[in-house]
Amino acid sequence: MGGSCAHRRGARRLQVLFAFLMPLFYRVLCEPIRYSIPEELPEGSVVGNLAKDLKLGVLEVSSRKLRVSGETLLFNVDAESGDLLVKDRIDREQICKERRCELQLEAVVENPLNIFHIVVNIEDINDHAPQFHTDEINLEISESVSPGVGTLLDSAKDPDISMNSLSKYQLSPNEYFSLGVKDNPDGGKYPELILQKTLDRETQSVHHLVLTALDGGVPPQSGTARIRILVVDANDNPPVFSQDVYRVSIPEDVPPGTSVLRVRATDLDEGLNAEITYSFLRVADKAQHVFFLDSATGNIITHERLDFEKVEKYIMDVEAKDRGSLSTRCKVIIEVLDENDNSPEIIITSLSDQILEDSHPGMVVALFKTRDKDSRENGEVMCNLSKNVPFKIHSSSNNYYKLVTDGALDREQTPEYNITITATDRGKPPLSSSTTITLHITDVNDNAPVFQQSAYLVHVPENNPPGASIAQISASDPDLGPNGRVSYSIVTSDLEPRALSSYVSVSAQSGVVFAQRAFDHEQLRAFQLTLQARDQGSPALSANVSLRVLVDDRNDNAPRVLYPSLGPDGSALFDTVPRAAQPGYLVTKVVAVDADSGHNAWLSYHVLQTSEPGLFSLGLRTGEVRTARALGDRDAARQRLLIAVRDGGQPPLSATATLLLVFADSLQEALPDLVERPTPSDPQAELQFYLVVALALISVLFLLTVILTIALRLRRSSSPATGGCFGSVLCSRSGQEIAPNYSEGTLPYAYNLCVPGDQTNPEFNFLTSADHCPAKQDTPNKDSSLALLASILTPSVGVDKKTFKQQAPPNTDWRFSQAQRPGTSGSQNGDETGTWPNNQFDTEMLQAMILASASEAADGSSTLGGGAGTMGLSARYGPQFTLQHVPDYRQNVYIPGSNATLTNAAGKRDGKAPAGGNGNKKKSGKKEKK
Repeated sequence: MGGSCAHRRGARRLQVLFAFLMPLFYRVLCEPIRYSIPEELPEGSVVGNLAKDLKLGVLEVSSRKLRVSGETLLFNVDAESGDLLVKDRIDREQICKERRCELQLEAVVENPLNIFHIVVNIEDINDHAPQFHTDEINLEISESVSPGVGTLLDSAKDPDISMNSLSKYQLSPNEYFSLGVKDNPDGGKYPELILQKTLDRETQSVHHLVLTALDGGVPPQSGTARIRILVVDANDNPPVFSQDVYRVSIPEDVPPGTSVLRVRATDLDEGLNAEITYSFLRVADKAQHVFFLDSATGNIITHERLDFEKVEKYIMDVEAKDRGSLSTRCKVIIEVLDENDNSPEIIITSLSDQILEDSHPGMVVALFKTRDKDSRENGEVMCNLSKNVPFKIHSSSNNYYKLVTDGALDREQTPEYNITITATDRGKPPLSSSTTITLHITDVNDNAPVFQQSAYLVHVPENNPPGASIAQISASDPDLGPNGRVSYSIVTSDLEPRALSSYVSVSAQSGVVFAQRAFDHEQLRAFQLTLQARDQGSPALSANVSLRVLVDDRNDNAPRVLYPSLGPDGSALFDTVPRAAQPGYLVTKVVAVDADSGHNAWLSYHVLQTSEPGLFSLGLRTGEVRTARALGDRDAARQRLLIAVRDGGQPPLSATATLLLVFADSLQEALPDLVERPTPSDPQAELQFYLVVALALISVLFLLTVILTIALRLRRSSSPATGGCFGSVLCSRSGQEIAPNYSEGTLPYAYNLCVPGDQTNPEFNFLTSADHCPAKQDTPNKDSSLALLASILTPSVGVDKKTFKQQAPPNTDWRFSQAQRPGTSGSQNGDETGTWPNNQFDTEMLQAMILASASEAADGSSTLGGGAGTMGLSARYGPQFTLQHVPDYRQNVYIPGSNATLTNAAGKRDGKAPAGGNGNKKKSGKKEKK
């Protein structure tokens, strides 16, 4: 569907310019293109092929930028097919109310710029049902009313038009009332309830009816209202208005509170039945708050300001009712007169703000239209331009205008123009409005980008977050448009080409340089980039600049202690300090390094914990540990220092080192303090272990004793009786006699085995001592040791009462004080008599050591444990705990199969022996046990 011009203009002029401009005005003078569609079409529905109606090809739709414009954007153009499509919901009742609905559109094309007028007629559909103002109508009718008298009812409203609007009314069947229809001056229909039969209140005081309104659509839609009629006593004269329709016209600029008109009704009755009250019977929402009706006088007053542009006419129904419930109504029509209270509007439809400086005169720059909401001469608009600009206005139909060039343009003299367009109406007084558009004059690409600095230097702290901005370069280009639009890139770098993209990147638009990874000052301290700024002209121009990035150090590395180092198992090593060390003696030096640089690597040393405060001093910067004073008698020989190494960063990072120092003049003296304390194990498990070992050892020793006893009997059977004493075995009468020496770890006991001369009743018994047999300096030979073991472990077979003394009772003079009892700290709660420790672990250990002592005696060993004369106790309780602190448990040892007991051969034990050890430095345990 498209219009065609009735008269075509011939090309009468030969000028090329006129022939170029002729098509621009050609179609504007044509009739508009008309379309007709029903309302409520879904989005995307095709209205018509606009490109075909405009005689445009499919390719021209996109190249000439075909589009539509209007006051409401309800339509758009498909860029591929040229179809005019529905863009948004179209509700005829909302857009055009109750009148015919035609939408005015403009189709705009460019190259060359032109405009076409489009009229879209919106057809009504039956999408609304009639609706009453209220769902229930209450009436009061006197019983004296004669048949044939009618009462007007509220009419229903249907926003649809034509045949879809309200068509008729229906009343539910009854014997008293019928329904009539009256026409209003505005074309509407009012239902009237007509009395057919005289009412009798005493028979039926209330009547209920149903009023139905139907429209003319197919299928028809309907709305209902319930009628409730209350029969009252006689009041036979209803009020009567002076006229059925009241009309008045008022200007829209009247202030609120202005009296518009006064309605008047009279009643022929007297008394209360003649008193009349006025009220709005049906008022539209738009007029509900605009007017006020005085119920006593019937005076209508403006309550708000009027606006002709919003509502041109108000139609209201006024009801007059007497005290006898008879009523009548009239219609009030108020017309609003237009005043010149709206300034013209200038709407820019199309604008080309970029103009080449070599453009020819007559080139279309902008297309705009004017609009004034006022009517008649108040809505007629004239346009003009500001002075001294090389542009002018060409007027076209329907308040459309074109802005074209009117002279030569020179960007070097004037790079841009601010053009003010003024629109003035013909009202009295006239109103005007103006708008300013800016037109930029573009040139060719004749300027290269220029950086703000000749070179850039930035500092970036290490451990920066990936993606952070580290620098921004900026270059300016005096050209305009694409010729002045600069993009940035990295050209070269001293980094590896493959790794460059993983280090930095640059934003092509903003010139911001981003770090792609976290930099590490310890690995990369500086690098240099060459960046390029390039414009978008043709041909493109560019410039280069260098950017040097320095990676600043942060305190991200804690100090690392090189000395003292830890052992393979993570334990600290010991250092020895001479006991006679004077104040200032250099004990050791803590050596630490920090991978950071500068202030972050400036280390300081601090003592966190020490066993003896004030005994040692620590160099704050050197880390040297020196004695602050001489070692006192009360100072422990073993000292522990916990040293912290802090760097100078903010916040500072630190590491700790543990120094274990032992005061000793030699390594052998320090060894007891270096011995690791065994970790306590499960007492029950140790008890089981020692019981198994003891049983096995006793069994082996018993078998060995039996064998040795048999051998000795066989050996001595041929020798004559010499009093029954094997003196040659355990005692040597020849040679120099010396006092017994037990410092080499031998037991301070000696035993003699004697047999009687009577071989028929051989008996063995233990003697209490052998003081008459002095021991030699040399260690007893193996035979004497075997004889000793045989005398200890062989069952008693006889005794010579004349020669030998009896078995001594067990020794009971070895009771322990509370501090001397064996154990981890000498504090176990045991029996005060000291006969046997209550601590299960210590009991098992002592039993095992006594058995081990017997075994060593049989083997001729000179030691019984960790040291000479210590029976292995120094390894458990320390070097100060020796045999003099241990009771003679051998008196309480029972050998299975024998009634013999171990007996002390000496009155007192010898003194403690010095502890021995190797000369190597020992490692301390992971934990020190108290």
